[in-house]
Parts: sequence; structure tokens; C-alpha cells
Amino acid sequence: MAKLSSINKNEKRKKLVVKYAAKFAALKAIADDESLEETERLIARLKMAELPRNANPTRVRNRCATTGRPRGYYRKFGLCRIELRDKGNKGLIPGLTKSSW
Repeated sequence: MAKLSSINKNEKRKKLVVKYAAKFAALKAIADDESLEETERLIARLKMAELPRNANPTRVRNRCATTGRPRGYYRKFGLCRIELRDKGNKGLIPGLTKSSW
């Protein structure tokens, strides 16, 4: 089980990303558009820098839904490898079977 403070910090980051998503996307589009003048693009980058750091989507960490573990995360299931194996063995994940050959 991950520390509760780490889980809560990540949840706050997710909320900030959603809050600033439209503004971040608009500024990113301007900054990446090579048809615009360099000064406009620079101004857009400076405005992006003024946004809160945690508003950047890359700062959000994928964590297991049950334990909060940040490593060994499977996006398809939203679980870490340990929980995926436990729930799979118990038959709680439809369509998942233990491999054997």
C-alpha cells in the first residue's frame, strides 16, 4: 500500500490537469505552430510557464486503483501487476486466465 499522502498528491494533480486542460492545449498549439512568428510562440511559452507546475499532464503518475502502487501498472485494467494477478486468480477479472503451456 502506497503512502496516503502520495495518493492524495496525485489526485490533486489530476484535478489541476483537468482544470487547466483547455488553456494548456491552446497555448501548446500556439507554441508548436511553426507558421506563427517567433515572438508569438515565445509569449505562448512564457504563459505556459506561468501555469501551475502540476497542471502539466506529464506530472500525473499512473497508480493502482486498489493499492496506489505506482510501478508495474497495467493501463488496460488500472491495476498493478500484483493486484492483477490476485484478482485474476480469484476470477474477478472477466476474460483473464492464467497462462500455462
